[in-house]
Amino acid sequence: MSTKTITDLRQELQYKIDTKTKPPGSLGRLEEIALQVGMIQQTSKPCIAHPHIVVFAADHGIAATGLVNPYPQAVTAQMVLNFIHGGAAINVFCRQHNIQLRIVDAGVNADFNHLTTHRQFIDAKIGYGTRNYLEEQAVSEKEAGSAIKKGREIVEAIHAGGCNCIGFGEMGIGNTSSASLIMSVITSLPVDQCVGLGTGTNEEQLSKKIKTLEQVHKKHKNFVGLSVSAMRILQAFGGFEIAMMTGAFLEAAEKRMVIVVDGFICTAALLLAHMIDHRVLSNCIFAHTSGEQGHEKMLRYLHAQPLLDLKMRLGEGTGAALAIPLIQSALNFLEEMASFESAGVSDKE
Repeated sequence: MSTKTITDLRQELQYKIDTKTKPPGSLGRLEEIALQVGMIQQTSKPCIAHPHIVVFAADHGIAATGLVNPYPQAVTAQMVLNFIHGGAAINVFCRQHNIQLRIVDAGVNADFNHLTTHRQFIDAKIGYGTRNYLEEQAVSEKEAGSAIKKGREIVEAIHAGGCNCIGFGEMGIGNTSSASLIMSVITSLPVDQCVGLGTGTNEEQLSKKIKTLEQVHKKHKNFVGLSVSAMRILQAFGGFEIAMMTGAFLEAAEKRMVIVVDGFICTAALLLAHMIDHRVLSNCIFAHTSGEQGHEKMLRYLHAQPLLDLKMRLGEGTGAALAIPLIQSALNFLEEMASFESAGVSDKE
């Protein structure tokens, strides 16, 4: 689309928004969303079609040590089964709002052979969890590249089925630690300003978590700093679900999909995708501010304004699932609300 055409479309959308039977700007952020989605889809009649949440699950080698997580690594696999059986928060919200849910095995330390024919399950396993980054790099360059490619392929297939709005979620015991390390490298903030409680961590465990991750950061500093790139950061810290989300973000943006960004771990993957292609942000609507202390700083770094602040820090894509109905409301007012002219209502002079 030429610069002139883009300008014309923006003006057309803004005029359509401003001439609805309301004072200009009175629908606040909904007006901004309507404009943004119209520009993403390059139409003055934007719509949400077949919205999806894709939950990427994987394990982390560090979790086996118990140094950064209060829950055992086995919980990752158990939660995958909970997703499949429909018992998690993300299942509840997706059912409520008619959002399709897909669960991806990106690298869980378990076999799910009995799930391969389940319609919600996607087998994209790269390995049985990452390696312990206290001792070595979490993943190889080949593994990181394969995960990014798989993420792209998953989104490509979902888009081919008619979906134009997608949100990502994650499950992986220990993955807030990887996200904190990724954030620290990209934003240049100290590790202790990036690390949060995660799920179920108390203050004593948090102190141990920070010390452990500072040690990890120091160990891999020379490798990552040699040539800072998304690939090197992923090699050092993982995980498979974060790498897969990175590819998914990139593919969704290329397909002009509306991307609904969830919480802390998902935003860490977005930081990596943004390193690879900064244009991805144009397609992103930020669902909420997580209760994780680092998330607000990530959002500030990206100059992002989230829609909700509910103090949530569950993951799973739950924030994205709650935000999608708001996006739908923004497009419904744009399409269904009367204009001053059609309703015969006098506009201000």
